[in-house]
Amino acid sequence: MASGKAMERAMPWAPHPAPRACSCPPAALRRWLPLLAWLPHYSMQWLRMDLVAGLSVALTVIPQALAYAEVAGLPPQYGLYSAFVGCFVYFFLGTSRDVTLGPTAIMSLLVSSYTFREPAYAVLLAFLSGCVQLAMRFLCLGFLLDFISCPVIKGFTSAAAITIGVGQIKNLLGLQRVPRQFFLQLYHTFRSLGETRVGDAVLGLVCLLLLLLLRLMRAHAPPVHPNTPPGVRLSLGLVWTATTARNALVVSGATLMAYSCDVAGYRPFVLTGEIVQGLPAVRVPPFSLTTANGTVSFTQMVQDMGAGLAVVPLIGLLESIAVAKAFASQNNYRIDANQELLSIGLTNVLGSFFSSFPVTGSFGRTAVNAQSGVCTPAGGLVTGVLVLLSLGYLTSLFYYIPKAALAAVIIMAVAPLLDAGVARTLWRVRRLDLLPLSVTFLLCFWEVQYGILAGTLVSLLILLHSAAWPSTQVSEWPVLVVQPAGGLHFPAIEALREAVVSRALGVSPPRCAVLECSHVCSLDYTVVLGLRELLEDFRRRGLTLAFVGLQEPVRHVLLSADLSVQHFPSLEEAENETEAGRGSRDRRLGIKAAAS
Repeated sequence: MASGKAMERAMPWAPHPAPRACSCPPAALRRWLPLLAWLPHYSMQWLRMDLVAGLSVALTVIPQALAYAEVAGLPPQYGLYSAFVGCFVYFFLGTSRDVTLGPTAIMSLLVSSYTFREPAYAVLLAFLSGCVQLAMRFLCLGFLLDFISCPVIKGFTSAAAITIGVGQIKNLLGLQRVPRQFFLQLYHTFRSLGETRVGDAVLGLVCLLLLLLLRLMRAHAPPVHPNTPPGVRLSLGLVWTATTARNALVVSGATLMAYSCDVAGYRPFVLTGEIVQGLPAVRVPPFSLTTANGTVSFTQMVQDMGAGLAVVPLIGLLESIAVAKAFASQNNYRIDANQELLSIGLTNVLGSFFSSFPVTGSFGRTAVNAQSGVCTPAGGLVTGVLVLLSLGYLTSLFYYIPKAALAAVIIMAVAPLLDAGVARTLWRVRRLDLLPLSVTFLLCFWEVQYGILAGTLVSLLILLHSAAWPSTQVSEWPVLVVQPAGGLHFPAIEALREAVVSRALGVSPPRCAVLECSHVCSLDYTVVLGLRELLEDFRRRGLTLAFVGLQEPVRHVLLSADLSVQHFPSLEEAENETEAGRGSRDRRLGIKAAAS
């Protein structure tokens, strides 16, 4: 049964026999609309599995969306406004069957950092972020993400998990008037512990324990085998459903308890409160903002958001593509990174017309989607429709959701982002990578953009240092053998020249040298000039600088620069030849000395 299910899930993305030419969409059209690749082969079996997956994701995203709006500093309905557009866009443009687009903890934290708890700023940020992402797609600038190293990402996500978790302690304990800046928040939270509301604290801790218990049950649930008895299979199915929808179950239970207390005239919990009912109006993103003090122009709004216009789209792309690649590798299919850029960019642009704040791929909900057996992006349609239905008919019930329950959902959602073992791993693998990790982690508590920027700059400096001082192996034989470990580029030529001159020409007597270049795959013009000067230094001393293992592109560069070098196919031949040349030179010097 399990293998059959895996086969069913693999089939939508496996190559199919080509139908008749008249019914086969052009390859270019299928590339821009991946929907056309799998929709003609859609089956009732896939429909059943997509319905189950879409329902499971919806039960996860609805309480999370309300909670992430709190993290972003926005009214709760904006979380739901941000949760449905990506479902429909990805149905047409997505290349991963597992990915779900919507609000995430990381993006909500970034939104809170740049939008000043003002919905107009958040919606405009979504529009401008989408424009930046679309521009990166059409200009093929996705490679810029490669300069954000893994230690920087780990440092940022770990700091974000702590920042978001600490930010929810006030809701978990029912505290009021706690500022949002991290260090002030930490100070005021501990200072206000005496004002803890007992009802909120008890409810929050119970919700945390229930969510943890349900997560552990899901992690340790035994797999279903074909020969499993029907009764056991039914029990495992109920456990799977309860653990998958754990956020919805816990929030629903807490809401029912709060409603019962309210009916009895007792309010022990801080509630979410009024949520605007109905679907969001379709309107152009706000390019200006009218306040009590006047009108804020578009230019001023852009200046106020500042670095967020670069940080938000870059982190959004990075998070979404990382999620897509991870699940594509796990489930044995391929994604188109450029198409993913198009999907996330278009989602943010279109979402801004529905009052959405910036969204990206969610790792947690994507995991739920994959584990639910989703077959195609059609599962997202079910999720999107259910979110719209909740906006249209259930917002009056959301009034009674305790903030402590939503805080528990957020804390359990961000807990896996805190990777405590990464520092220990880097210490074993490469200790220098602890530097960008630490810089990013610490500065992100001050300002997110400074942490990411500083960590990226430290990573680039480490990269430039290795380019300027590449690892070079030196063999101390009668002939000096120098082997650069990587490509030779302009920052490295001075270090290489100093190593050769000091060990070959700076000793007594001076000796010949061999450059073993089998690992060198490219040269630039500055390196050519440096090699020319090095060859001249050896020729003035009557010594030989030979080359071994030149690759064809490197030989072509040297020939194009009219650089005359002695090249040998092997190190032994080069050593023998240079030793012979050195012996004849020594004999000539000995004859001249005897004559004088």
